[in-house]
Amino acid sequence: MSQYAPLPPARMRNLLALVPLVGAIAVATACTATSDPSDSASPTAAPTSAAAAVDPTAPPSPSASTQATIPTSAFVELPSELRKSPRRTTPVEEALPKLCANEFGTGGRQVTASAAMTVTYKKAGDSDGNTPQGMIHQTIFTFDGDGASAYMGRLRTAVQACPSYDHSGSPGTVKSQALPGVGDEALLLTRTWLETSLNGERTGNNATSQIAVARVDNAVTVFDDQGWEGTSGNAAILDRVVRDGVKTLDAWQR
Repeated sequence: MSQYAPLPPARMRNLLALVPLVGAIAVATACTATSDPSDSASPTAAPTSAAAAVDPTAPPSPSASTQATIPTSAFVELPSELRKSPRRTTPVEEALPKLCANEFGTGGRQVTASAAMTVTYKKAGDSDGNTPQGMIHQTIFTFDGDGASAYMGRLRTAVQACPSYDHSGSPGTVKSQALPGVGDEALLLTRTWLETSLNGERTGNNATSQIAVARVDNAVTVFDDQGWEGTSGNAAILDRVVRDGVKTLDAWQR
């Protein structure tokens, strides 16, 4: 006869109930121990607001102490006699001009923010019902460190390597010159191409428009003047807009 007395039925049922629970704990512990933390998904960063969208060609510098914010007040506003329609927010990649390549989108990793707006202008004295004369896209980049100066240097080199380009299927030329008295440094580019009518036929004349780029401290602003429906831009209006825009940008930074 065994010297051990059998367990009471109630205690035996409790013991048997513990067996699957212990097994489940062991399995869970084993899974936790062998799980690779790197397999977990990283949270997706929230998109930057349109008013301060980071340059799509280069992420912001990890060394930037704070993320810049570019408000609407940093952009130029046309005087009422030249304003055809209110300024509007524009995606940076659509506002930046393109010549031979992506000359104006090479901000690098020192870009902290970028944003763009478009103004549509008319000739002074034109009625509201008249066709606009053109539009000017303005882009603003803010930089960390010496990024603004470096951008201007890269742009000058890129433009020198692009004396001619394809302008919507027509040959175009580019002439660059310094723009004195504007910001800390500025560059003016003049584009010339064969003019075409609205139905695509060449008129025998040349059309021109200008691009102005100015640095103000740690920011750079790009102005791209486009005449209405492929016509020439207005150099006098662009010059006024550039000078007013640089003053506005300087006032925002102070």
